[in-house]
Amino acid sequence: MDPSLLNNFGIPAYFFLWAATLTALVIFTRRVIVLIKLLRSAKSENLFDNISARLKNVLQYVFGQKKLLEEPLIGIAHLLIFWGFILFAITFWWNLLRGLFPFLPIPYADDIGWIQFFLEIFALFVLSGIIVSAIRRFFFPPLHLQKTTDAIIILTLIASLMITFLLQQGFRFDAELHSTSELNILESFGMKIISFAGFDTLTSHNASAIMFLSHQALVLFFLAYLPHSKHLHLLASPFNVFFSNIKPNGVISIPAETNDEFTGAAKWNEFTWKQLLNAFSCAECGRCDRACPVVATNASFSPRLLIHYLKENVLASLKNGKSAHQEQQENKLLLLGGEISSEEVWQCFTCGLCMERCPVKNEHLSILLQLRRRLVNEGIIDKPLQDALKNVLRYGNLLGKSERMRPKWTEGLEFKIKDARKEHVEYLWFVGDFASYDPRLQEITRQTARIFNDAGIDFGILYEGECNAGNDTRRTGEEGLYETLKAKNMKTLQKAMFDKIVTTDPHTYNTLKNEYFNSDILERKIEVLHYTELLEQLLADGHLKPKHKIHEKVTYQDPCYLGRYNGIYDSPRNVLHSLGITLKEMPRNKANSYCCGAGGGRIWLEDKIEVTERPAENRIREIIALDGVNTLVTACPKDIIMFRDAIKTTGSEEMITVKDIAEIVWEAMRN
Repeated sequence: MDPSLLNNFGIPAYFFLWAATLTALVIFTRRVIVLIKLLRSAKSENLFDNISARLKNVLQYVFGQKKLLEEPLIGIAHLLIFWGFILFAITFWWNLLRGLFPFLPIPYADDIGWIQFFLEIFALFVLSGIIVSAIRRFFFPPLHLQKTTDAIIILTLIASLMITFLLQQGFRFDAELHSTSELNILESFGMKIISFAGFDTLTSHNASAIMFLSHQALVLFFLAYLPHSKHLHLLASPFNVFFSNIKPNGVISIPAETNDEFTGAAKWNEFTWKQLLNAFSCAECGRCDRACPVVATNASFSPRLLIHYLKENVLASLKNGKSAHQEQQENKLLLLGGEISSEEVWQCFTCGLCMERCPVKNEHLSILLQLRRRLVNEGIIDKPLQDALKNVLRYGNLLGKSERMRPKWTEGLEFKIKDARKEHVEYLWFVGDFASYDPRLQEITRQTARIFNDAGIDFGILYEGECNAGNDTRRTGEEGLYETLKAKNMKTLQKAMFDKIVTTDPHTYNTLKNEYFNSDILERKIEVLHYTELLEQLLADGHLKPKHKIHEKVTYQDPCYLGRYNGIYDSPRNVLHSLGITLKEMPRNKANSYCCGAGGGRIWLEDKIEVTERPAENRIREIIALDGVNTLVTACPKDIIMFRDAIKTTGSEEMITVKDIAEIVWEAMRN
């Protein structure tokens, strides 16, 4: 195929190619340089560790489209479009290079039979994907999917690229009157079109060249347009995935360069460059909002808008010709108190479901926590939560109880629990605030102790030496108080005598496992277990011997900080199965499990708006719809509180009972 045939009409084809290429590259490069400068104006963060794990993420989430394929129909359509984009991008630059430098001793990409074949196949695949995407977007749009003009432009551009390519091939085959490949499937298609139009050979050659140049021009326009549009995510998301968090989900890391005494952030240049990259990578697909339990309550907070407003905040710094440095000096462009209110910042449950659903691995919570840190630093915090944090500071627990009252729950036991500060134990039980102090949970705590005792395990507690682990404290933005709690607990733990730690609280489990012993403060590696993991081991080893089976159909609630944050899904289920329980899963389970609404300090905060339905109430209605299920089992003290309250507010006392998994085990062990 020779685009110089256009010169028959007096059109300088090579000049056209050169002019269009240089214009597009200049526009594209200038914009990319501006965006990179904006990222460099933000705070630094070193994310170049463990390259192999980062590359694995890119293979899974970028090239494999792992998250998108969780929704099969649109996932497959997007996968076809993506790989068509990759294939056509490679051959475009190949053909462009050949067109710009015709003296090069290389053929056009589509002059090679097998490449031509795959291009034709993928052109049809991509068009199919575009049709599915368009039908979904305009006729059956999911909630929170943004219907923007930009999306129409992009879909039209991609479709036009495929059509110009297919027409180029059709005109070309007609002009040559033979196929260049035995595998070609479009020869008859092209011949019929041209024959119907009555074109002669020269006209078909020229038409083929016009389609070639049209295709190249569309790609170059796409290239220039892309970094100025919302589809900037096509460029940014592979890098966002590469630099995404590779530590356990439950780890909150604050780079040393951004510490600043934990003052947080209120505007774009107070975030790290990686947090800004999240904003550039967002596809505004709405998956996070569709999953978010806050959005479902009719609250104004939206994880999608959090990312969107950050992006708008960044790009606003380019207005009026001002440089990023000038805007930084002028202390303008507030995100917090501007597009996002303090009330919205406190509405999040920190359940992590938005990040679980995000196909480009955006990290919404790292941005949210920076906003919360700023609010805490400025004293903008509701009184109930402020009182809870004062209790932690004064008494070492969220409930404001005396330290001496922490082990009072042990008084109802028939045996003495060892003090791990005074004698060696195999398992140190870090009980947690709610399990220790809340009278609604103390009997469950005692039953757990009895199970441990009957299994013959060597365990102890810290008595009044235990202090709140700081998980909720940290996720409210009180980073300084968290560090104080951690230092106090670590000092106690270093003096205690134990081999392993077990806890019944997923929030405590997450912090001890990922944020205490993920550091090098202790000289030895400490294994931290959730009690469902320990119960699973005890049942499997025969140390725990139930006296009878429980033939009951139940459903199980995956606590956010146990499941989604730490991947503990099988252990509690294996415990239930070993007891003879029939487990009926809720539609939203495991990684997609729905939050109870207690996390991130929300258990202390009152709703300031009239919510449609609280998360725990929504979950109760989901359970009621399950056939033959009247028991909800969970493995988190906060879940017990939230769901038992939700049963009352939904009037479901006669239909649903909420039990801790320890209650089920204890029931199986009794005569």
